[in-house]
Order: sequence, then structure tokens, then C-alpha cells
Amino acid sequence: MQKETLSTSQPNQKPKIELPDKTLVGVKPSKPKEPKEPKELEKEQIPQPTGWRIIVLPFKMDEKTAGGVLMTETTLERQQVASQCGLVLKMGPQCYNDKERYPEGPWCKVNDWVVFARYAGSRIQIEGGEIRLLNDDEILATVKDPKSLIHAY
Repeated sequence: MQKETLSTSQPNQKPKIELPDKTLVGVKPSKPKEPKEPKELEKEQIPQPTGWRIIVLPFKMDEKTAGGVLMTETTLERQQVASQCGLVLKMGPQCYNDKERYPEGPWCKVNDWVVFARYAGSRIQIEGGEIRLLNDDEILATVKDPKSLIHAY
């Protein structure tokens, strides 16, 4: 059995503390699993929108405010549900294809931050939060930085 020792800052002194071996008797050491990348897991969970629908991930504010106050998980969840800003994750194959309705082309694309009405779309719960399923005409605006908006709930 090998014991761990804590050394002192001076090399000539003997160690003062001896720690016991940390192996458990009767327990086989497990092999570390190779974790999947988080983005792979998230992509598997997000449904593919059909028709003119868009999948949007609502903006989630920082856990810590500028003044240093830590927000509770309940507050963060409530703010995310009431958020009017989100990141476009996926778009259906027929989004913005109607040249008569959208003569200037698409209003947004994947990875754009968009603004939508507070209760627009369908809310879909996934592991780690929720996503919104919006129609292409429910997008009100695009923004460069969602933190520039005031997110009141």
C-alpha cells in the first residue's frame, strides 16, 4: 500500500502528516467513460422543424448580475420562459420561400439572435431547458447582442 504524504516547504524537514491510501477494499476501479461532446447531445435532442417553422432557443441571462448578485435557478427559468429574444437553431425547409410575402428575402438565418412576441410559438421542454417553435412570420427583429436588451419578466 502506498501512502500519500504532504511535504513541507523546506526540503530538509520530515513530512508531518501521513494520509491513508484512498483505495476502497472490494471495489473494482471503473474505467473512465469517453463523454460525448455536449453539442452532439444537444443536436440529437432538438427536433427538425417542418414547413415554415423555426426552432429558437430563448436567451438565458447570466447567473450573476453586474452588481454581483447571484440569481436563483427559479428566477433564471422564469426569465427564460418570458424571454422575447432567442437564438435561431434550425429552420424548416419552406421558411421564407414565399417571394410574394418576403420580397427582400429571409428575415433571419441560423445562429441569428431574434426578437419575437412574448407568448409566440409553442414551448417544447428538452433536457437543460426549453426551446420555442415559431412560424417564420412571428420573427419581429434581429439583434446583434441579446445582452443589449433589457430582459424583464
